[in-house]
Amino acid sequence: MKVIKNKKQYTLFLTIVMFTIILLSDYAKAALAQEKLIYYGRDQDAVGKVQKNLKDWGYYDYNVDGYFGYRTEQAVKNFQKKHGLTADGVCGPATLKALGLSNLVASTTTKTTQKKAATGTRSEAYLLAQCINGEARGESYIGQVAVAAVILNRSNSADFPNSISGVIYQPGAFDAVADGQIYLEPSASSIKAANDALAGWDPSGGAIYYYNPDKSTNKWILSRPIITRIGKHLFCK
Repeated sequence: MKVIKNKKQYTLFLTIVMFTIILLSDYAKAALAQEKLIYYGRDQDAVGKVQKNLKDWGYYDYNVDGYFGYRTEQAVKNFQKKHGLTADGVCGPATLKALGLSNLVASTTTKTTQKKAATGTRSEAYLLAQCINGEARGESYIGQVAVAAVILNRSNSADFPNSISGVIYQPGAFDAVADGQIYLEPSASSIKAANDALAGWDPSGGAIYYYNPDKSTNKWILSRPIITRIGKHLFCK
């Protein structure tokens, strides 16, 4: 390394170092801001909340599936045009604030990182609780655990996706996903039921399906061998 011989060289050296630090800092801030945007490929929980609000306000007329595709992008653009925002189809801080979802600006980056790094950990446990809340709200506690167990049994079956999120977001699998109820804040009992199911409790007896016989008209599901009944749900193979 060349020795710095005089004061002028030393001052120049410090100036270059400080300028480099400022540039790197600005780059880091820009990268973080980019991570806080919601667009194609973002995590399903955040996208689902965006879709639900767009649907509630009449901008989105499709299933709330947590997938940011063409239809969601067009709905976002229409919303942005109506609210005087740049119609780029990307949910940045201004768009999220207008949607009443300012909390997602601070949480999107963290949740995305967690979903990449975790399978069956905190992020998926919370998603499981959300699904329980949407599907079995009003059922007994055992009934809620049983619904969670069905989801876990599916994730362990070769006939279904091999993750909790994959099972829950499988097209047409759960009404709570289709109507957006999955994005409601889960109750304390739903969170506890998710944890108990993840710990191994299965009141369903190994079921991979359940349905409400008073509401279901699906002939195929009605033909499945019944294992047990808990509350309003029949659990079957």
